[in-house]
Amino acid sequence: MFADRAKICIRSGKGGDGHVSFRRELYVPNGGPDGGDGGRGGDVIFEVDEGLNTLQDYRHRRKYAAKDGEQGGKRRCHGADAEDIILKVPEGTVIKEAESGKVIADMSGDNKRQVVLKGGRGGLGNQHFATSTMQIPKYAQPGQPSQELWVSLELKVIADVGLIGFPNVGKSTFLSRVSNARPKIANYHFTTLNPNLGVVDLDGAQGFVIADIPGLIEGASEGVGLGHEFLRHIERTKMMIHVVDAAGSEGRSPVDDIYKINAELEAYNPEIARRPQVIAANKTDLIYGGDGENPVEQLKEEFEPKGIKVFPISGATGEGISELLYYVSEQLGKLDSSPVIFEQEYFPEEELIYENLPYTIEKEDDIYVVEGPKIEKMLGYTNLDSEKGFAFFQKFLKSTGILDELEAAGIEEGDTVRMYGLQFDYYK
Repeated sequence: MFADRAKICIRSGKGGDGHVSFRRELYVPNGGPDGGDGGRGGDVIFEVDEGLNTLQDYRHRRKYAAKDGEQGGKRRCHGADAEDIILKVPEGTVIKEAESGKVIADMSGDNKRQVVLKGGRGGLGNQHFATSTMQIPKYAQPGQPSQELWVSLELKVIADVGLIGFPNVGKSTFLSRVSNARPKIANYHFTTLNPNLGVVDLDGAQGFVIADIPGLIEGASEGVGLGHEFLRHIERTKMMIHVVDAAGSEGRSPVDDIYKINAELEAYNPEIARRPQVIAANKTDLIYGGDGENPVEQLKEEFEPKGIKVFPISGATGEGISELLYYVSEQLGKLDSSPVIFEQEYFPEEELIYENLPYTIEKEDDIYVVEGPKIEKMLGYTNLDSEKGFAFFQKFLKSTGILDELEAAGIEEGDTVRMYGLQFDYYK
């Protein structure tokens, strides 16, 4: 079975602890602190592998963890940084936070590599905490904790045009005739269990990528049949070719078929239902003359006044296909050429920092000391030298109530605040 979804647990590496030690050499009986810093924990990185086209590897193993950083040593020895863990995924994979469904990363377009969880920063050794009043600090900073997150992976195929329609209307035959794709074709429902991609090349016109989205049925938007398994693959397409059995060879009305499939698109995602469509009235070679109405003319009368052009085609003989493809190419040229990319909605570095961890505020001499695992975690993941990092630091102090508590404790402008290795003067 085509694996286009997976749910896994990822964990970054913990930072190595800082070391507490003192210089001990001959003739230096009271040497100063020389504890080294801990190493950085490994990041969890997702990377596009052009050779992959499924998420099969993630269906059998659920947990992936980067290594922890090495702790610091004596004589200012820095602990070794841990190796990152790199998870390879096919292009088009969308990484979401499993519980909320919010997008963390879309591995498409220019985004070939993204750090999803950062490893913990190594703790500072006691050499950093010596002051004029504390010359033999017996404290070293612990390494920042790891981050852990359950994520869902969804593969959404990347194509300009999607082929939609009921099962057995001839989509696979159409795709095999117009592109280099060679899908399996047979005369029974749900022949296509995998989305098939093909490249359409046209003389004198812009080619495009086309995807055969496996046959939908009524109720697909509610998960009936294989609906949800396949509807996600239509989300990136800019335009759709709606293939319909114009001959009604299975006893259904072509007009009703189109309304039913469009209703499923509307129920799944109204924005997708509003994208441009063109109708491929297939199997015209099976329409025989008689006294009854021409089904192709019925389709044209029903849908062309609504701006949906109808092309009579035959996947079996190739009749009418060229005109349809050139029309689609022309319409694509009028649409935005940039790929459909899902914007990031969930930022692990910020979301995970606001966990309900304790902290304390105490006044030592004239300094307000703020400590606790919440503070250590925030400092470990924030680059205060950058404008974005400093803005996040300010937001953190305000949103967690630390600023309010400092003011309640009597802090005034110009007073000093210390948070482990960070010391700054308070100003509103």
